[in-house]
Amino acid sequence: MTSTAQPPPPSGAREAHPEHLGHVVFIAAAAAMGGFLFGYDSSVINGAVEAIRDRYDIGSGTLAQVIAVALIGCAVGAATAGRIADRIGRIRCMQIAAALFTVSAVGSAVPFTLWDLALWRIVGGFAIGMASVIGPAYIAEVSPPAYRGRLASFQQAAIVIGIAVSQLVNYGVLQLADGEQRGEIGGLEAWQWMLGVMVVPAVLYGLLSFAIPESPRFLISVGRTDKARAVLAEVEGKNVDLDARVEEIDLAMRREHKSTFKDLLGSRFGFLPIVWIGIGLSVFQQLVGINVAFYYSATLWQSVGVDPSSSFFYSFTTSIINIVGTVIAMVLVDRIGRRPLALIGSAGMAIALAFEAWAFSADLVGGKLPETQGVVALIAAHGFVLFFALSWGVVVWVFLGEMFPNRIRAAALGVAASAQWIANWAITASFPSLADWNLSGTYIIYTVFAVLSIPFVLRYVRETKGKALEEMG
Repeated sequence: MTSTAQPPPPSGAREAHPEHLGHVVFIAAAAAMGGFLFGYDSSVINGAVEAIRDRYDIGSGTLAQVIAVALIGCAVGAATAGRIADRIGRIRCMQIAAALFTVSAVGSAVPFTLWDLALWRIVGGFAIGMASVIGPAYIAEVSPPAYRGRLASFQQAAIVIGIAVSQLVNYGVLQLADGEQRGEIGGLEAWQWMLGVMVVPAVLYGLLSFAIPESPRFLISVGRTDKARAVLAEVEGKNVDLDARVEEIDLAMRREHKSTFKDLLGSRFGFLPIVWIGIGLSVFQQLVGINVAFYYSATLWQSVGVDPSSSFFYSFTTSIINIVGTVIAMVLVDRIGRRPLALIGSAGMAIALAFEAWAFSADLVGGKLPETQGVVALIAAHGFVLFFALSWGVVVWVFLGEMFPNRIRAAALGVAASAQWIANWAITASFPSLADWNLSGTYIIYTVFAVLSIPFVLRYVRETKGKALEEMG
């Protein structure tokens, strides 16, 4: 069936400019606090990997499962968050996630055994999965179209800041423990403090969720149109025809019933094509191996002869590069569009990963990479993170918040994010074994996926810059 382009919204939504943009920025930033916790909880384990291996005397396979098990919780949380948000609202969903982050932080800091540590990791993973869905969906729903790309980028900005803060905390805790990951500080080992500090941002996230409004689309869906109109005036400005705006959203919702998993199914290939495209974006984002840089970078550098303190420092500098790339993306995403950024990033990542594969192919000399290969590996690793951050790290979350029609947005975003976590788990769980097999070969695999992402974007992904959500379909 051929679709026709829809006319611009009569309410003037495309030209919406709120009177108090700073307030809208605060709302988006508060919602993106879940992204901060997402990044922090995902990456903080990097500093505890070798300490957990030593304390519980486990091999690479078991260690990888303990590290990766949180991603199973992420997949479940992402798959269910859309339904939860449609039933009880986006804000209540954020508050549940904040509570789970808090419980996970406390449990992970004081585990009795390896297996209850894994359990608390799963609880935290469920919260991450919820945050990965609710953050971009909520921000997309409260943002004026003219600012939506930049505001949606807050989610990824918060993620990379969370990653950077986790590495800074890890480095600081390591210094307090005299460079020993199992060094004692106040009755707990250093790695336990690394995991437990997350209580602070988790509580802050919960408090901020009480200070921001509910999504106008959810409010309209439950019949609270007066409140929805007030929120729209708050975030899109009073110059917009609020009655027409409410009617646009209400009409779209009455035409397009609440999203369910069944709505995502097509006649030939299981899911609808647009859902498969969302899944493809999510999976490619992970298959380039980005989270190896955040889960295993300290271990990776130590495996090629870098001392622990320097390896923690390199993990921190990588996270700073991640922030720089994200800022670049936030500046460009509404100027040059989502697709061009994705293509630039794919090309840059492929080149950087190829250089990493070459560098890691060298034989170790005295337990270290030769000087030339060591320098190339370090520069390429930072270059890879830079190109990821200025492209796929941001645009995938922007795409997922924008690309789906209203009637399936929440459920489709949940499925796409769940697929992302499954791919993340596959990469995270397989890396230690693949690295033991052939570190260079592992990076060649990641390079191939970076190259394949280019024709995928060119063939299947449509630009969403500047369109109102009601125009998607």
